[in-house]
Amino acid sequence: MHRFAAKTEPACEAARRALLSQRYIASSTKPDSVDGSKNFQPDNDSHAVIEIHVVCMTDGLKSNSSTAYVNAAQDRYALKKSNTSASVGLSVFGSLSLPIGSSDDSMVKVASETIPAGVFYQRFFALVDNYLKADAAQPADVAAAATPKEPLPSMNDAVPPIGAAQTGDDSQKATTTK
Repeated sequence: MHRFAAKTEPACEAARRALLSQRYIASSTKPDSVDGSKNFQPDNDSHAVIEIHVVCMTDGLKSNSSTAYVNAAQDRYALKKSNTSASVGLSVFGSLSLPIGSSDDSMVKVASETIPAGVFYQRFFALVDNYLKADAAQPADVAAAATPKEPLPSMNDAVPPIGAAQTGDDSQKATTTK
């Protein structure tokens, strides 16, 4: 979770734009939530999908701040070969069998995991903050706010491979910033 100095709708719109900037597909967009997914193919024999869900809530009845709750899951698929064989018996020739074999390739889900708290979410929240700041800028300052002085953080390569060893209790901590 992360607190933003913006109302619910602008916070979720900034989250949607942050996802789109990282080439996520925004599949479901509502004023208070957004879902996105991104497909990767690290090599010819594997495939990965990251799905992210963002829910924005107002921090009070007349508050100008909101909290975004974000979770992301990563699914990994691997190419699996399956051999199939059948035989044809010809009764005219007695017990003569002709083996017929084939091989089929298919992608099979091999792992699914919630992405733990850490760099992935920190980079996402930094992107959302950047878009909120750009939206809050005055019209004359829009070009300056839209062009950051430092490169925008990227969520790419921030996802640990499934099964990677985690240190301490970092996977149980939520990132909270005021």
